[in-house]
Amino acid sequence: MTRVLSLLLAAFLTVPALFAQPPAPAPAPVKHTDDDRIYDEVRRKLANDLDVKGAGIDVAVKNGVVTLSGKVHTERGKEKADKLTKKIKGVSSVQNNLVVMESEK
Repeated sequence: MTRVLSLLLAAFLTVPALFAQPPAPAPAPVKHTDDDRIYDEVRRKLANDLDVKGAGIDVAVKNGVVTLSGKVHTERGKEKADKLTKKIKGVSSVQNNLVVMESEK
């Protein structure tokens, strides 16, 4: 009788272990979304371009659509900002709201 009770106790203790859930994996590190990557790349490209550098350009990105706003020094700078932005991987369209600053005479 003792042997039967020992076997039943052993079975009772091992059955839950057979059905136990494995530990949940640690969450993956948070990655930048594509919009964050696009934002960073647009800012970097515009800051490094001589025709655009120094202009007051604001960049917004939502679902791959980039909106450029603010002021640039020349029409060439406005066009270049648009062209550089369109070349970036993941950009689906560009809304160019840049305004050319009037030169002081």
